[in-house]
Amino acid sequence: MPWLRMLAASAVSTLLIGASAVTTAAAPDHRGVRDSVHTAGRVTAAGDVLQYSWPGVYFEGRVRGTGVGVVLDDPAADYDVQVDGATVATLVTPGRTTHWVRGLREGVHTVRLVKRNDTPWSTSSFGGFVAAPGGAVLARPAARSRQIEFIGDSLTVGYGNLSTSRDCDSEQLRRTTNADVSYGALTARGLGADYQINAYSGQGMVRNYNGGSPEVNYRTFYDRALLNVPGDVWHNPGTWRPGLVVVHLGTNDFSTPVNPGEPWTEESLAAAYRSAYSGFLEKLRKRYGAATTILAVGTGPFAGHVEHVVRERNSAGDRRVRTWPLDTTGLDHAGCHWHYSARDHRLLADRLTAFLADLPIRW
Repeated sequence: MPWLRMLAASAVSTLLIGASAVTTAAAPDHRGVRDSVHTAGRVTAAGDVLQYSWPGVYFEGRVRGTGVGVVLDDPAADYDVQVDGATVATLVTPGRTTHWVRGLREGVHTVRLVKRNDTPWSTSSFGGFVAAPGGAVLARPAARSRQIEFIGDSLTVGYGNLSTSRDCDSEQLRRTTNADVSYGALTARGLGADYQINAYSGQGMVRNYNGGSPEVNYRTFYDRALLNVPGDVWHNPGTWRPGLVVVHLGTNDFSTPVNPGEPWTEESLAAAYRSAYSGFLEKLRKRYGAATTILAVGTGPFAGHVEHVVRERNSAGDRRVRTWPLDTTGLDHAGCHWHYSARDHRLLADRLTAFLADLPIRW
């Protein structure tokens, strides 16, 4: 794998693509946003909106009528709007708006809004779905019985996976990142599972890409709903009980050599990574209980460290921690900065799904 070519991530821009949009605010359904939509993502209620930061957060609803409005306040992220399973619009940094999808056939429609990219410096706000005049917002779709949590970095985000070139500026990167076609999202949807993609580009278990921002690492942010709010803590409403948690962290720790001035030697970095990884798995075990299967992804220069930690956990009696030796054979790494392409994400989703078929997961 071209470890040394993987870069961390970038900035924002503004544009709107897709069906007609208006910037006139519309009020959410009177029952409230949380009651009218289904989401498995890490969201927090703030008055009449839901706020969030992680990539891949999605909202699903049902409406009756010939049109549906999507109420958003987001200057940074991109979104896909899907009606009855088909993408009808891509919203690029929409700002404060109600985006309308009109001209639907009379009847009941499912609508899905999904955040495509990672914008950890910003807070996104969703104000719900609204029906066109004469229509109505209906009861939200039921939650799925299966749940999967994906933990990782840019490789899990879907960084630049739609790019047609490995060379990307910040604008290209933002527009071509789509967590909804990442290996995690594809795997979960194929298994009929709700999911979270709690992934942060450039972050490592103990060391970030090229030693950047040494005062923080992935573990600094894991507990948050709002990534740019220090000390924020996501409060699980009690409905998030994943049968499977997939941890894919280590690329940024080891993909670049230790720079002069960093507080690491190769040996001390490896030891710190193993210790932090073990502690992180223990945290997940305490959070989700003994029934949850935790799958630790090992590949490239950190595969041996992951296997070491998993063996220790197994020896201590935790048999529901497994390792997935990610097979990179045949991947083209054609995404931005040598990241996984959309084709690669599909291959990895197929391989992960096949691997999971042999695990005794308690869904």
